Amino acid sequence: MKHIHKGSAPDCLKEWIASSSENWQATYADMPQGIKNTVKAALMTEQGWLCCYCERRLTDEDSHIEHFCPQSYPDVDPLDFSNMLCSCQNQLKKGEPRHCGHRKEKWFDPDLLISPLQPDCESRFAFTGRGEIMPANKEDRAASETIAKLGLNIRKLQDMRKNAIEPFLDEHLNIEDLGKFVTAYLNRDKNGEFGQFHTTIRYLFGDLITNNNLP
Repeated sequence: MKHIHKGSAPDCLKEWIASSSENWQATYADMPQGIKNTVKAALMTEQGWLCCYCERRLTDEDSHIEHFCPQSYPDVDPLDFSNMLCSCQNQLKKGEPRHCGHRKEKWFDPDLLISPLQPDCESRFAFTGRGEIMPANKEDRAASETIAKLGLNIRKLQDMRKNAIEPFLDEHLNIEDLGKFVTAYLNRDKNGEFGQFHTTIRYLFGDLITNNNLP
């Protein structure tokens, strides 16, 4: 789970909310598709096109706006951009395992669900070369519950992490080249995208980073 630095809401969302009156109140259900698309694009941009939970690559077709604290909660403003993230999976295909936002659904426990908005979230998890994820501290119940409730250790995600790890194990790479490879992977590319499973790669190969200016 990579730490997400939240930005401000898109101007079009602010203006649409501000257009509310005594006769009409903006609601998430009534949000025009064009504004919703802009909001999702803003979320993907600030996340480097990585899922807010599992860190796999986001695409327009395979992603959805996620309310970290479910919008069904009485004290939650569904239009609060600071509570919005972008999670992978949109319309689930038959037989596709549920994980991340779709698996979490309406479950929320502030004491047991680690947020990608928490500055220390990355340090709460550990990874193996086989693509497994686990609590960095065995006594960290919140990390265990977060992994379980979001399905972060399902076989599908383990295999995807393992595939992301394999290029870094190339025996033809010397230490210097591997360090440059890791550094480049952990920085945004020219399109503003982070490499998939950023936190996994940083955990396993971070000691080879050639500078200290990574996000």
